[in-house]
Amino acid sequence: MNNALNTLIQRIEPPFWFSGMHNPELQILFYGVDIAQCQVSTANPVVITNVKRTKNPNFIFVTINTQKISTTEIDFIFKPKNKSSFIQKYELRERRKNSSLRKSFDSSDTIYLLMPDRFANGNKNNDNDSSTTEKYNRDLPGGRHGGDIEGIIQNLDYIQSLGITAIWSTPLCEDNEAEFSYHSYGQSDVYKIDPRFGTNEDYVRLSEEVHRRELKLIMDYVTNHWGLAHWMLNDSPTKDWIHQFENYTQTNHKRSTISDINASKIDRTICLNGWFVPSMPDLNIGNPMVFKYLCQNAIWWIEYANLDGFRVDTYNYSEPEYISKWTKAITDEYPNFNLVGEITMRNQGLLSYWQKDSPIAKIQQFNSNLPSVMDFALSDALQVIFNEDDDTWDQGITKVYDLLSKDFLFPNVNNLLIFGENHDTKRLNHIYNNDIRKYKMAMTMLATIRGIPQLYYGSEIGMAGDQNLGDADIRKDFPGGWEDDENNAFNPKTRSECQKVYFDFTSKLFHWRKTNDAVHFGKTTHYIPENNVYVYFRYNTTKSVMVLINNNPENQEIYTPRFKENIGNYKKGKEVLSDLIFDLSQAIIIEGKSALILELE
Repeated sequence: MNNALNTLIQRIEPPFWFSGMHNPELQILFYGVDIAQCQVSTANPVVITNVKRTKNPNFIFVTINTQKISTTEIDFIFKPKNKSSFIQKYELRERRKNSSLRKSFDSSDTIYLLMPDRFANGNKNNDNDSSTTEKYNRDLPGGRHGGDIEGIIQNLDYIQSLGITAIWSTPLCEDNEAEFSYHSYGQSDVYKIDPRFGTNEDYVRLSEEVHRRELKLIMDYVTNHWGLAHWMLNDSPTKDWIHQFENYTQTNHKRSTISDINASKIDRTICLNGWFVPSMPDLNIGNPMVFKYLCQNAIWWIEYANLDGFRVDTYNYSEPEYISKWTKAITDEYPNFNLVGEITMRNQGLLSYWQKDSPIAKIQQFNSNLPSVMDFALSDALQVIFNEDDDTWDQGITKVYDLLSKDFLFPNVNNLLIFGENHDTKRLNHIYNNDIRKYKMAMTMLATIRGIPQLYYGSEIGMAGDQNLGDADIRKDFPGGWEDDENNAFNPKTRSECQKVYFDFTSKLFHWRKTNDAVHFGKTTHYIPENNVYVYFRYNTTKSVMVLINNNPENQEIYTPRFKENIGNYKKGKEVLSDLIFDLSQAIIIEGKSALILELE
């Protein structure tokens, strides 16, 4: 028997696993030329529960039960036809202490969303890699600009100085498309960090550095699709590994067909099975091997990189029955683990449908098991209201009041991800023409209403971008992330005056937010806006915060007796950013297009 490293097996996925998992069943993919003609056994007391061969002879899927395995190394014996047997060793690693009970992100956190390629180039030596197609070209707006994991690590202190507590990075796994690969949503190897970002070990080091600062790390996970260059699509295990049509068929993007009791079957099928774009084949999560593969890949990254949460891309483009089971497989392993799904729908009822234990989805006997959803309805409002000076029935600040009046639809309103912008939307500073008053109102609202606030990199220094000019314009390089940048906004000494004003406000606001649990988990009482002024309270049994948003261009005089039920016996309010004291028995004067946050005393 040959104990030397064999040349027949080219890939093993997962590359290693962990002992003591909640689900003891492990499906191991072995890939190599004609590997399926081998007989497989083990030299250890390891129970092989299933060996699955497909029509493609280059794949064999071996399932073992890891429940009672005490060894850290398993010897798989492969016996090819008419050849000597060989041994393939497989590692089982120990889990971190209390790994299954890891704490995740919640509404006490503020999340910073960054795009690694556009954030900072910390290691110029990995700008290009011989194994990947697209090369460094910072002059090309949609090209690879060289930002990487090292750039993130070098600027963690900057992120922390903003009052941020969690980092969501867009995907870092390999994307070997010939162009526009910088965003990495068309992944070509989901067990490997893109070498232009760094290595798997670099990602683990990022996690360690994040946790050393008591921050949290959220991975952007993609269940719906891979990229055309994915290694497995060049030699698929099965024909139905991805959804295929007689002719190319793109999704109709009508996710409402999933919950629509009147929807036609063909519309629903095209929504779920159509490809997102021509370069992103749609994964068939209903295939049991695909389903198991995606479950294990997600859990492997959580365990290996010690992650604190997932943001799940295009969550409701996958078959509901199976994406909900995928989510449950993760939370069965990690009961406290938070996952936020990208549900790009603007109707609160349809958004609620996708949150775990939704009373709306219950009518159809469906439960997504998804703890959190992205509040796109609120995002849409925050992108228009501060340009609406007239407070009509459904215009101006009233839009937010009306949205929050429907919070009863959500089973866990505190666990909604709230944001004004992200990498797929218009930038706030462009919409509001870099009017910092409007930026301050938007940030104040994100910091004080229910939910988990998410900021988008660069807005805190006034970065803008016009989506009408293409995605690259809303995904510009952070100034100072490259050695030859004329302006370095990471360094407080070299920020422009404009950048400093934006940064100082944002930092002070979100550092304050970290200290006040009334805005983390407290209740909300809000009042119908008058004259485009919105007043609401966040409170618990020990604290109360009064927030006033004046969306009127003119100064407003706010009479406090109307808010007696929330003011109660409080006598004064300390404004958290200016330290000014307001007498609550007197009218409050608030400047036009401004906000006040009062901690009541």
